Amino acid sequence: MRRLLLVSLLFTVFVLAGAGFWYRSYLVTPSAGDGEVLVTIRRGMGVRAIGALLADKGLLVNDCRFLCLVFLSNNTARLKAGEYSIPRGLTPPEVLRLLVEGLTLRHHVTIPEGVNTVQVAQLFAQDGWINKERFLQLSRDQASLKRLGINAPSLEGYLFPETYTLVRNEASEETVLRLMVDRFRQVWASMAVPEKVHGLGHHQLLILASIVEKETGAAPERPLIARVFLNRLERNMRLQSDPTVIYGLIDFNGNITRADLQRPTPYNTYVIPALPAGPICNPGRAALEAVIHPVASDALYFVSRNDGTHVFSTNLADHNRAVRQYQQGR
Repeated sequence: MRRLLLVSLLFTVFVLAGAGFWYRSYLVTPSAGDGEVLVTIRRGMGVRAIGALLADKGLLVNDCRFLCLVFLSNNTARLKAGEYSIPRGLTPPEVLRLLVEGLTLRHHVTIPEGVNTVQVAQLFAQDGWINKERFLQLSRDQASLKRLGINAPSLEGYLFPETYTLVRNEASEETVLRLMVDRFRQVWASMAVPEKVHGLGHHQLLILASIVEKETGAAPERPLIARVFLNRLERNMRLQSDPTVIYGLIDFNGNITRADLQRPTPYNTYVIPALPAGPICNPGRAALEAVIHPVASDALYFVSRNDGTHVFSTNLADHNRAVRQYQQGR
């Protein structure tokens, strides 16, 4: 009986020692190979599924030891979803540390000044960050706008152009819209805009800034172009801005015609003697500041020199001469 107990004890000791050696070898053995592996941990994935995914990527061995490692280190509920770039050559505890610390990849998406909401949706959708149609639907949904604190028909104009940092599995249509609107609100607040400027409310200023943004890419001209439009509004003159006409057209083919200029839409400022129905793009900070702080000038007209800059005139005769010089016969 004693001999049997001794044999059993020795067998147990050998088994435990072997298991310990087997487990320890797992902990200290790095994965083979060089380079990095892209791994996406989806929300709701369990530890077993994560272990299988890491094993499939060649980052560790797929067996119960990963479950033991996670359990014994008290990290069962601490593995974070996201997109990871994991170097080969790490040990299982090092891989686990990356997932616990949530060292996910950060991606940068740049939204340039002057793009409209449809173009914003396209830029985010092209890399799979959002569903374009849902993004556009939410940008016009009044319940969504109310949650964002925007009192307007849509989010056109309120999606601030900037470079945004996103993480896979954390970005959604709602989160991207909130990021952009919050950034707009921060920029607007930093300018300390009074309730009325030039007799215009905040939404009207945003409409005008969107027109200024589309009219020129030359930063020094923006305050002067803003002044031209303000001068025309004060005199009840039509703004006659081509970009507003284009925004109101469906399937614009790139060639604005005389018929387009005469077609009545809520955005055609050749027809309506006022600001268009809403912003025509999402302006940047420089355009917003140009509208709030325009330069002093009596100019009422401007025409493109075809090099990105414009000729400004205070009367129609001078403007017509500039048109003949720079536009007619092109």
